[in-house]
Amino acid sequence: MTEQQEMHGTDHEAREAWLERAIDMMRPRFTEVGMPLPDHIHVSVGFGYGIRAESKYILGQTWARRASADGVNHVFIGPQVGDPAEMLVTLLHELIHVADDCQSGHKGAFAEAATRLGFDGPMTQTPPTVGLAAELAVMAAELGPFDHGKLDVDLAAAPVPAPGGGTAPAPAGGGTKVHSGPSKQGTRMIKLVAPDCGYTVRTTRKWLAEGVPSCPHGVQMDVAA
Repeated sequence: MTEQQEMHGTDHEAREAWLERAIDMMRPRFTEVGMPLPDHIHVSVGFGYGIRAESKYILGQTWARRASADGVNHVFIGPQVGDPAEMLVTLLHELIHVADDCQSGHKGAFAEAATRLGFDGPMTQTPPTVGLAAELAVMAAELGPFDHGKLDVDLAAAPVPAPGGGTAPAPAGGGTKVHSGPSKQGTRMIKLVAPDCGYTVRTTRKWLAEGVPSCPHGVQMDVAA
């Protein structure tokens, strides 16, 4: 380990420490809305389980205590966001799931707490109000630099340099991939489900990037887990 690593820890440790301090700063907010956070929370930067191609759209994921051997919630904040204040928005959203232990989905106690904490609807996305966004920007400044580099997940499907110039589609295997996971399996249909009526459709990442559709009742649909 280098002298710099001894002083500041590894990048992974530095990021987790930053997020843990952010959680401590947010704890009073949850006490005020009557949903106190548990004493211990595992928090990391990484993709959630089972997301695959739609990972670029899901910025955070929380696991219930019953799924963990030590009875502690696991929270994952997606690495595809680079701005610390935006990551705090995602963290605050996921902490509501922690306080509720994933019992209410995005309805009921979750929706009530999200509104009181300063989020607008739809509850699956919880865009922050102007006031909350400003508060989290100040918090990010107080926390200081976040040792994180935004991960460009779009490169997984981008053309790669071809021999002799130009570009070519990424091959099924070889050293030109930007990640060590499975190769892209052609056009993958993504399942969307309406949270209230259960209406289900499938679409491609291309059209999902244009906008998330609504069910016949006008309710915005969710990407199925």
